[in-house]
Amino acid sequence: MANYRITIDKEEIIIDKQAVEKIDISSINDTHFHVLKNTKSYNVELISSNFLEKEVTIALNGNTHVLKIEDSYDQMVKEMGLFSNASQKLNNVKAPMPGLIIDILVKVGQKIKEGTPLLILSAMKMENIILSQGEGTITSIGVKKEDAVDKGQIIIEVE
Repeated sequence: MANYRITIDKEEIIIDKQAVEKIDISSINDTHFHVLKNTKSYNVELISSNFLEKEVTIALNGNTHVLKIEDSYDQMVKEMGLFSNASQKLNNVKAPMPGLIIDILVKVGQKIKEGTPLLILSAMKMENIILSQGEGTITSIGVKKEDAVDKGQIIIEVE
């Protein structure tokens, strides 16, 4: 699945990676861009971004739009039901797939709530932020930076 699912103002579109790579985009500065697509010119301003939610707010030729971007990993995890919030109390955090621990963002004894970034896992050539699916207190962290993990391996224990 080498495509992106982009929700723009509640309307979903699917775009493949090759189409994204063909977009002619020039950076004017950190927040302003010029885009050429099918001989049409667009002025794009980045208004805000939320990396954890994979959401950006842009102004396209003066009209504001909210974009939620899901890559193939996000789509796969969503289809597997790993984003579901069936339980508010969290016991253990398991690796959703084999990968390499890039960074650990929490400490033992830290209180966490749903959506707290726990660690960064590199898998399938992408860095993925693993978020807490519930609340609790970190009781142990069974991995360290640079550790390889298997799918289903307990990486963080929560009480």
